[in-house]
Amino acid sequence: MATVRLWTDSEADKDPAVNTVFDDIRRTRGSDFINNFWRALANDPANLKRTWETLKTIMAGEGPLDPLTRELIYIAVSAANNCTYCIHSHTAAAKQKGMTAAQHRHLLAIIGMASETNALATAMQVPVDGAFLVGE
Repeated sequence: MATVRLWTDSEADKDPAVNTVFDDIRRTRGSDFINNFWRALANDPANLKRTWETLKTIMAGEGPLDPLTRELIYIAVSAANNCTYCIHSHTAAAKQKGMTAAQHRHLLAIIGMASETNALATAMQVPVDGAFLVGE
């Protein structure tokens, strides 16, 4: 259960700041669907706008990573942060962008392996090899 109210479309229609963002989400995604994350953020229209604009730039804007790769990274970070909502929403988005079942299985194997080796390296406090130190 949400800790904040989830805005309905009729409530959003009455608030120009929220309605503008919801309309942009629909236009950008080519869908009438506004998910619960945005409906929850609507309680703070300034934060809703800021978060949407940043997410839109990073996930839908120009960049060297293709849209599916961006979603795969989002799934991995969401798993690391234990965000069930984001794991589900970005897995759905990745499937819409062409992720196959085999790619999903491989992604999960990578996430599991990285989690295991990260925990081992952290627990053993292994010093970073000089050859791995990178700068700009």
